[in-house]
Amino acid sequence: MSLDFPLDRTAAPVPGAERRAILADPGFGRWFTDHMAVAAWDAEHGWHDGGVRPLAPFTLHPGAAVFHYGQEVFEGLKAYRHADGGVWLFRPGDNARRFARSARRLALPELPEAAFVRAVEELVRADAAWVPEADGGAGGEATTPGPAPSTSGLSVSDPSAPDSSASGSGEQSLYLRPFLIATESFLGVRPSAEALFRVIASPAGPYFPSGVTGVTLWVTETYSRAAIGGTGAAKCGGNYAGSLAAQTEARENGCEQVLYLDSAGRGTIEESGTMNLCLVTRDGELLTPALGTILEGVTRDTVLALAPELGLRPVERTISLAELRAGAEDGTVTEVFAAGTAAVLTPVTGFKGAGHAFTVGDGTPGPTTLALRRTVLDLQYGRTEDRHGWLHRVL
Repeated sequence: MSLDFPLDRTAAPVPGAERRAILADPGFGRWFTDHMAVAAWDAEHGWHDGGVRPLAPFTLHPGAAVFHYGQEVFEGLKAYRHADGGVWLFRPGDNARRFARSARRLALPELPEAAFVRAVEELVRADAAWVPEADGGAGGEATTPGPAPSTSGLSVSDPSAPDSSASGSGEQSLYLRPFLIATESFLGVRPSAEALFRVIASPAGPYFPSGVTGVTLWVTETYSRAAIGGTGAAKCGGNYAGSLAAQTEARENGCEQVLYLDSAGRGTIEESGTMNLCLVTRDGELLTPALGTILEGVTRDTVLALAPELGLRPVERTISLAELRAGAEDGTVTEVFAAGTAAVLTPVTGFKGAGHAFTVGDGTPGPTTLALRRTVLDLQYGRTEDRHGWLHRVL
């Protein structure tokens, strides 16, 4: 039986003038739309009670399993308005599949992929007025997906290529946050027999409103993100709660984010805070740590697939901190960036750790990073041809 999401429209939407003022400067994660998608699960009935309803708080018993044992997973994806007014999702099926994998790891019920995508679609349709207008002026002429000028073979040093990455323009979107929590009230350690699914939405402005300048990462020796057999490959709240102390340590040492090493003490790099890490080498490789204890990022997979279009060979393998440091010092590693849904690609221009510091390249965002970032954004906003079938139309 399929799970439907009929709309129960709110009687008190945010007034149009107030919504327009919010969309003029939404920031990231500060404001929320008028509705949320909902569904419930229990061991007896399975998935049921789906719908799109007015955004509102909901009540949980103090004994709910999510409070005591952390049974919770979530996702993050975006809806983009194209120049023709249409609204599109980017690779929602990949988020749906990862959501199911995360749920399986946390012993939560797996929401069918079609239901996940339908919930997101129906929420976007209900709150379409919250999807920011397309800029249309960045990254080339705006078009709908279909025949368009190809970016294949784009030179990363082409001075005529429009660079939306540098200004942050054309990057407004509607950020979508699906999540699943265990709600059965009990204090025994076992999987919950009840769960709630929700999708909320928040308009998002450019992650770098003043331009992409690059960040420095703190190489922590105090904290690790995940261990073999742990929850590193799942997108669950506990992973992010555990990262907050490491982020504080990074800021105390003058860095914007943290770089984790493996928990086994081998000195291999894993993730940059909440994003996957990628290295560009002098001989044309795009290196990234292999999967296992890190999150299988959708943006990570996107840049690996697009790398050949910019003359790069994608390589997934173990990378040691020693290799990264030596490569940055002798010029073998020319650029480093982090990849994630919120910021797309974040140039990493330097690293600091206990007793050491080193710079990548000349300490500024590299041309390959900016070209990859521009290519991803142009795909998401329909400014270039979608040859991979990643765009999913909602409106």
